[in-house]
Amino acid sequence: MNQQEMTRLAETHPGHYSLPQVFYRDPDIYRHDIEQIFLKSWLYAGHQSEIPKVGDWFLFEFDQESVIIVRSSEHQINALVNVCQHRGSRVCVESSGCSRRLTCRYHGWTYDLEGQLRAAAHMGETFDKSGIGLKKIHVGLLGGMIYVNFAEDPAPFSLVTEGLADCLEPYGLENARVAHRQSYPIASNWKLAVENYTECYHCGPAHPEYSRGHGLAVPGVRSGELGQAVMQRAKACGLSDQSVNRFYLGAPAFGADIGYDRYPLVRDHLTGSEDGKPLAPLMGSIRDFDGGTTDLQVGPVTFGLMYCDHVVIYRFTPLGPDTSDCDITWLVRGDAQEGKDYDKEKLIWLWDVTTRADKAIIERNAQGVNSRYYKPGPLSQMEKFTWDFLSWYLAGFKNAA
Repeated sequence: MNQQEMTRLAETHPGHYSLPQVFYRDPDIYRHDIEQIFLKSWLYAGHQSEIPKVGDWFLFEFDQESVIIVRSSEHQINALVNVCQHRGSRVCVESSGCSRRLTCRYHGWTYDLEGQLRAAAHMGETFDKSGIGLKKIHVGLLGGMIYVNFAEDPAPFSLVTEGLADCLEPYGLENARVAHRQSYPIASNWKLAVENYTECYHCGPAHPEYSRGHGLAVPGVRSGELGQAVMQRAKACGLSDQSVNRFYLGAPAFGADIGYDRYPLVRDHLTGSEDGKPLAPLMGSIRDFDGGTTDLQVGPVTFGLMYCDHVVIYRFTPLGPDTSDCDITWLVRGDAQEGKDYDKEKLIWLWDVTTRADKAIIERNAQGVNSRYYKPGPLSQMEKFTWDFLSWYLAGFKNAA
């Protein structure tokens, strides 16, 4: 499918309807998504606590790309494309490790932690390695969360940090640590996974565990008395009472979406646990539970649930036209000890059981979308955020014309 055909489909799409089948199945549209969205947006790679020592690294991967996230000094984190400059082999093959040099196992070319080539045997006396190195891509840090951007000239990450700094400060995320991280492969196009996350229309029927404690599952609760009470208690508990809603077509720049919005927990829940009771020590400088939680967004495909005692980061990435990945990071206060201050299984329970259910839901959705009888359907009033995403997505084809 050529660009003109993609643009025509986007321009003739009716408002507040799901997308035509071709947007989930066409390989040319998939390549457009990679080139025009994922290689130009700020993407969550991980948390700095995962690489505490110089030489620590882990891989961030999606589609056909692999990036080495490495701590090169106490205060420096680099993102190096995992492609050897000799003949293109992957340099790092495990998911994580620690080393003072990064050596390609194919022919032994060796790079330092800045990506500069340091050793290459049998290349001859005239070989000059001074200008050869692993490609660096842009890195941004937001409260210890590591974001990367492949674009040559991306949107300034300062738009993100300045837009969210005051809201995130009470959580002390730069001093948090990863309690658990898990990947959930999904047999669907990445957009179906994001669409599912951006609406709670399905929460009541599909997620009883989530719905019994979270106000988003109940229409009107966010703006009602419970929502107002949460915002009134926020400052007394050490939390921000701001709301930031600059995402998709309202983002400060492409790929630099920011969102911070609190909403109430219900039925006396204090956090995202099975019984509503606290799971871990309060984050950062937060003084008490205010009866609410926070939706976070940074970039177009990374979202967060910020409770007073832990934070859950969701990242969606494409693995292929029909496969995607949901990566979840659970953060706790940096000095919290597993088995003493929190029970890991109880900590991850809610979003593990919810995501496993979502995986099944999304895969059934994909099976139906792949049917010759599928046609776009109208969105409900509870799918406004989904339409925000879809209208932004469609605008990308119109702007590319």
